[in-house]
Amino acid sequence: MRRSEFLRAVDEEFGGRASSLVSDLVLTGIGRTAQEALDEGVPPQEIWLALCADTDVPPSRRYGAGRQEPRR
Repeated sequence: MRRSEFLRAVDEEFGGRASSLVSDLVLTGIGRTAQEALDEGVPPQEIWLALCADTDVPPSRRYGAGRQEPRR
């Protein structure tokens, strides 16, 4: 998962709350906010999974979220 895919996934899943979740919620499994983790080089997929776990996103919506459709 790339950073852009992470940001797209957060926006698609959380809508208007996306920005505040990324900047304000300290993720249990990572010990810092998603934004801090991104800035420190933590892999976006690891951050996405931690965010999903902390916000009770169902497993069916976790894997591959935010990925662009393959080019045709």
